Amino acid sequence: MIRRGCAPTNNRHYPGIRFLLWLALPLIILLSCNPNKRENPTDTPTTGNIKMVVDASFLPIIQAQLEVFHAVYKYAKITPIPLAEGDAFELLFKDSVRLILASRPLSKNEIEYFNSKKIFPKQVKIAVDGIAMIVNRKNPDSTFTVSQLAGILRGDISTWDQISKDNHTGKISLKFDHPHSGLVRYMMDSIAKTDKLGSQISADVNNTGVIDYVALNPGAAGLIGVSWISDRDDSTCLSFQNRIRVARIGASQLIDAYKPYQAYIATEQYPLTRDIYLISTDPHLGLADGFISFASSDKGQRIILKSGILPAVAPIRLIQVNDQ
Repeated sequence: MIRRGCAPTNNRHYPGIRFLLWLALPLIILLSCNPNKRENPTDTPTTGNIKMVVDASFLPIIQAQLEVFHAVYKYAKITPIPLAEGDAFELLFKDSVRLILASRPLSKNEIEYFNSKKIFPKQVKIAVDGIAMIVNRKNPDSTFTVSQLAGILRGDISTWDQISKDNHTGKISLKFDHPHSGLVRYMMDSIAKTDKLGSQISADVNNTGVIDYVALNPGAAGLIGVSWISDRDDSTCLSFQNRIRVARIGASQLIDAYKPYQAYIATEQYPLTRDIYLISTDPHLGLADGFISFASSDKGQRIILKSGILPAVAPIRLIQVNDQ
């Protein structure tokens, strides 16, 4: 079970505390050094070295952006740190990092908090992401409505025969990437509309863990960012697709269900979408501004287009496809 702001109570899905602390040690050391806190910043829009905390579900998107950005600007180095979205905002408020990628903008209260410290954040929407529901290849059902998904999230629907009477797969086990991720927040606020998720809901350590779990368990389903499975030129994405099935989701009825393709995200026929924002609290014109400018430029938006999600400003060409 996942509660807002709490980790799942089922600890079988998590390593021991000592192991987690050991894994977190390099990050703790890195952030404690905090090179962002400096009187005379040395970075410019195209040179220097900074960190950026990224909601882990968006890691493929940002890696594709940075690969090109670093190739163009050889004296720039942005290190992405994949964490849960809640952790990203916490580090931003602590001034441990000044650039994050998240699925929501700052709230009015958060902006006022920064303004009280004479900090005026910059936030730019760079893309629209789709959230993919994935199921095991042996599951006979792969088409769902939003209301059915909400029922699974709340625990009202706990077995597959409640979806379809001929489905004898057994109990539903739904996986998220992280209990504090932006994906969990979106599902609780916008889809399930609840502060507590059902007991059959749990979180893994990352998106690849979710895919692995669903691929190995017939009764499993998962929710992940669509960029993990949408880039057809990425061999890793293709291998993921071969191991699981991507479900169709209908806003209100099964006959109008769609897969999370770019065209259906653009026309808003696919109902599980969220915006992606780059947020900077760096007061000087530096590398954070340079990267935001790049990501929102024509070149940056075309990289997003290739990743399989929807760019915020670049036009896309819609074509008729056979959704089979």
